[in-house]
Parts: sequence; C-alpha cells; structure tokens
Amino acid sequence: MPETILVVDDDREIVRLVCAYLEQAGFRASGVYNGEAALRAIRTERPDLIVLDLMLPDRDGFEIARTVRSDPAHAQLPIIMLTARIDDTDRIVGLELGADDYVSKPFNPRELVARVRAVLRRTAGAPAATHRLTSGDLVLDLDAHHVTLAGGALELTPTEFDLLALLMRNPGHAFTRTELIEQGLGYSYAGLERTVDSHIKNLRKKIERDSDTNPLIETVYGIGYRLRKL
Repeated sequence: MPETILVVDDDREIVRLVCAYLEQAGFRASGVYNGEAALRAIRTERPDLIVLDLMLPDRDGFEIARTVRSDPAHAQLPIIMLTARIDDTDRIVGLELGADDYVSKPFNPRELVARVRAVLRRTAGAPAATHRLTSGDLVLDLDAHHVTLAGGALELTPTEFDLLALLMRNPGHAFTRTELIEQGLGYSYAGLERTVDSHIKNLRKKIERDSDTNPLIETVYGIGYRLRKL
C-alpha cells in the first residue's frame, strides 16, 4: 500500500499542486485547508506524514504540531512544515515543536517530494546489524523503533530517533552538525546549522536527567556533539 500524505494549506492551488506531484511519485495524497480539518483528518485517515503550512486561518501550524506531538497516538507522526515566513525564529520554533523538516515558500514541488521520501525513509529505517543500542539505562530498539529510559517509554520524533541512533552507535565520537544531518538523516539539508541544535535540545529534554552538570549528549565547542561514553 502506498504511504498516505496529508497536505494542509489554506492555498487550494498549493494543495492541488503538491498532491498532484505526490501522487505522480506513487504516494496517496489528500488535502485540507485549515487546522480543524487537519486534526480531524489525522484522527480518521491516519496519514503516514503531514505537510503542514504554518499560516492557517484558524489554528496555526505551530498549534497543530504541538497538538500532534502531545498525543501519544500520533506523537511519532512525521511533520514537514511549509511556510512563506522568512524569520529564522519561526524555523527554530517549528523544529523545537518536533517538526522533522522545514521547507520555505516558494518551493520546488520535486524538492518537497524528495524531502517527503527522505523523512519516510528515516521513519521506516532499515535496522543495522546491532538491533538494540544501549547507553546506561537508555535503550534504543532499531527493529521496534522504540526507545526506553529506565524502563519507561520515550516518545521521539523520527528525526530525534535517527539522530540518537547515530550518536549511540558511535559513543565518544564528535560529529559536526553537517555529519549529523548527512549520516543521521540521510540527505543534505540546506538550512541553518541551528536546526540541528534544536533537535539536540529536544532530545536532551527527553533523555537526560541531569543535563546541566553531567549531560549524556555533550557539546563539543567549535565542532558539534557527541554521546558521552558510560
């Protein structure tokens, strides 16, 4: 069965265009034009990924993303944000809310389809030879796409999961932000390096108990990040 993509934008022509390109690429695509309709479609259609515009007439994309990430039933649903805004702050806020990618308008529909494929590929993520990675009481199961901390389940976005998996496979290795993007996420991202910082910030909130004095994910100044060897 083809993956289902939900396109949320109040511009009907953009919805029509994006859906056409997605369907031509082999996906099943549907579109809605406001936040309330998006939340209903998420519950009823259970899409595999959302392309979400920030500027909606009722609930904005930030609120939709926040609602999705706070619902355990949909917390791992991949989100690609679309926006005409050029303020870097919006990009960072969107990523900190759990967006997996961010595309600015105007955009090339073929590039958007490529981003959709990349995010879905990361979500499906073929397991490596080692199927379970551990760091202290943090356990990442590559087959089940599941992470636990001291036995309790953690809700990670696909991007957070893939970044954590890369760090856990290579404890003590300092990755640059570019390496984290290309090796962890599987494609070259033309956005700001601060997007990686946003994902790492979110990860730290979820997996670390004492991030101020003894962080599990360490900042390597002038380079990037590494997972502390335990």
